[in-house]
Amino acid sequence: MSPKNNPHQSSFRDPSGYVFRDGSILRRVIHPIYFPQYQELKTSGFFQSLIKKGLLIAHEETSVEHDKIIITPEEIPFITNPYEWSFEQYKHAALLTLQLQKFALSKGFILKDASAYNVTFHKGKPIFMDTLSFDFYEEGTPWRAYKQFITHFFGPLVLAKYHGTEIFKMMLTHIDGIPVKLISSLLPRKTKLSSTLYTNIHLLAKMESKHSEDYNGETKTAKLSKKAQSNILESLFGYLKDLEVKETSEWGNYYNKTNYDASSFTEKKKLVREWTLSLFPKRVIDMGGNDGTFGRTLLEEIEHLIVTDIDSNAVNQNYRQVKKNKETRMLPMLCDVLQPAPGIGFNNTERESLLNRLNNYNPDVTLALALIHHITLSGNVPFEKSAEFFSKFSSNLIIEFPKREDSWVASLLSRKGEFLNHFDFYNEENFEKGYKNYFSFEKKQAIPGTQRILYLLKRK
Repeated sequence: MSPKNNPHQSSFRDPSGYVFRDGSILRRVIHPIYFPQYQELKTSGFFQSLIKKGLLIAHEETSVEHDKIIITPEEIPFITNPYEWSFEQYKHAALLTLQLQKFALSKGFILKDASAYNVTFHKGKPIFMDTLSFDFYEEGTPWRAYKQFITHFFGPLVLAKYHGTEIFKMMLTHIDGIPVKLISSLLPRKTKLSSTLYTNIHLLAKMESKHSEDYNGETKTAKLSKKAQSNILESLFGYLKDLEVKETSEWGNYYNKTNYDASSFTEKKKLVREWTLSLFPKRVIDMGGNDGTFGRTLLEEIEHLIVTDIDSNAVNQNYRQVKKNKETRMLPMLCDVLQPAPGIGFNNTERESLLNRLNNYNPDVTLALALIHHITLSGNVPFEKSAEFFSKFSSNLIIEFPKREDSWVASLLSRKGEFLNHFDFYNEENFEKGYKNYFSFEKKQAIPGTQRILYLLKRK
């Protein structure tokens, strides 16, 4: 195997093929074992139907040889993972997966993999990435990815209803899905009264335990008609479609709580837009960008924008706007700057860390507005260390520094109690000193009517 055809670190589990990088281009190798399925999916129009519906990532056939076929999928600028989705994003990813299985079943195929990691967000909506996840349907056989769907999608979403969206972070430690027995144990007893929850979670957990106790080395194949399978899919789809979560958050309505007036807010937006566009960026990331208010001023001028926030409600609000306005260039995602997602899975490389993905994304401009005081005062992170963090992926950084006189800063400082004097370092001079280790200072301007300063920095 030539070096350029080495499988991607996340692509080693499927015997049907693998993904590899050809320079900056991602391609997929298809092995002969999957040729019959691929040819039928291709010639029957199955692939084309899903691509046209916007459910499956588009691809082109790059080369055909006796021992391999290579296809080149449409580029997805940035891959987000389940633990980086808001509730509605997760829910829509689940509904997409059910749609795919329903459609596949109607055409004589099945979805053999229902991993949440096969879905990401692209052009404002969820998209299925794994072209080789389809197989021939065999009459009377159940959906073999059913349990995977429960552990990757249905279970986490139901848990979120009762425990909040923080539950999605469990996917960081359960890359193969949250175990059914664990899901069942975490749900209130009253959920056993729901026929959908009892059948698809509690009874499944009970059967799994019984199977484990009774297992004698023999494998029994269950029988399930296509009609019965369709009924299960409809039941799951109907339940998830109506599923909602209600949780309050500190930053969900952030822009209703700003500590400066409308004219100052307008001036800040104007400055951010002018400074950003002066750099002629193609890709921008707005770290801690809440519901995307500032990023939206750039959408018409750039190719792609990521807006991150720690608050699931803020990300949800942004996602709703993205869908409503069909903002195909914006990607909302959850991110805690103080705990960036690590590399997980086998060798800690199966799913890339956030920093690796940001480095590969290589944004032309990073925005960090109303963020540094939270990093420094809530997270106790010295200026030099936050500067190092931003320098790992930021060619240009537009960062806002709220001074000690700012009311939000004063509020954060008031919570420090006996350690208040330790934070005497929080001032404009020390901020500049810490960031000069990694960046050169290109512009500096006070935002009128506020106690905040805007900086444009360039990585050294």
